[in-house]
Amino acid sequence: MGGHLSTRVCDLLDCRYPVVLAGMGGVARSELVAAITNAGGFGFLGMVREPPSLIRKEVEAVRRATSQRFGVNLIPAATDSELLERQLHTCIDLAVPVVALFWELVPGVVERLRDAGILVVYQVGSAKEAETAQRAGAHIMIAQGVEAGGHVRGTTPLKRLLSEVIASSDVPVLASGGIVDGRDLADALSSGADGVVIGTAFLASPESFAHDYHKERIVTARSQETFLTDMFHINWPIGAPVRVLQNSATQGLRGDPFGPKSVIGEEEGRPIYLFSTDSPLRSMTGDFEAMALYAGQGVDRIDAIIPVGDRLKAIVAEAQRLLSAGCE
Repeated sequence: MGGHLSTRVCDLLDCRYPVVLAGMGGVARSELVAAITNAGGFGFLGMVREPPSLIRKEVEAVRRATSQRFGVNLIPAATDSELLERQLHTCIDLAVPVVALFWELVPGVVERLRDAGILVVYQVGSAKEAETAQRAGAHIMIAQGVEAGGHVRGTTPLKRLLSEVIASSDVPVLASGGIVDGRDLADALSSGADGVVIGTAFLASPESFAHDYHKERIVTARSQETFLTDMFHINWPIGAPVRVLQNSATQGLRGDPFGPKSVIGEEEGRPIYLFSTDSPLRSMTGDFEAMALYAGQGVDRIDAIIPVGDRLKAIVAEAQRLLSAGCE
């Protein structure tokens, strides 16, 4: 398989299929990235705010599990400047092939990565932001529609945003936001995208580092249960909206999001605060129901926790069938 699904992104990222694992903070660890990569897709380690020691550990684990290329996702706006400097130094020292960036553009970071021979992918929420990222030197753009789970930069539905970003970009563009199956991939490719980025559907897999509670909520949720809010703000700039599943926190049953901090969990000695951007992970204990349960609007089409290789195979097969039939 592969054939007509191969795009410019496949050439740049050196992957068989134009399907990219979103660099979900905490969730996209080495097991998930290696599984996606070995199945023919491309994976990003979600390393936002993580210490260089963990970045090194996870990069080395991926390299033990696969000989294929992969990337690391960093978010400068959500990272202390001193820690960001150490993260960049680590990625460059490890010769990480690709780095994805998100949120407010920092041209100097793009330039530094490019100078080190690293391919730069930038996720954007508007055509204007895409133009700025391209001028800064991004090699690939991710157009993130408002349907996406997790942190959402823009306010535009994916179909319209994708058209606007493609029209203003000379570099390959990936589509992101509510994408879960082969029809979504076929639609994106037919619209001129060079591939897709998938988060929620791959979160619901044995290989993801998400806690089983989060995975089960994804499987049982419906699209109308997703909710765009800025109440989960601790660790991120104020006013940064996220798409999550509704829970006691979003329903106003857990008090003022911007009031005094209260601890609802722990991760290896680190407190997890109510209204923080931390989502439930395997390594955590606590009140998972009240944490940020990230999910995109395609969640109602995810009805099982299955290995990512099997899900990727099904996505590719469905897309090939639809494209061969003219998407009828």
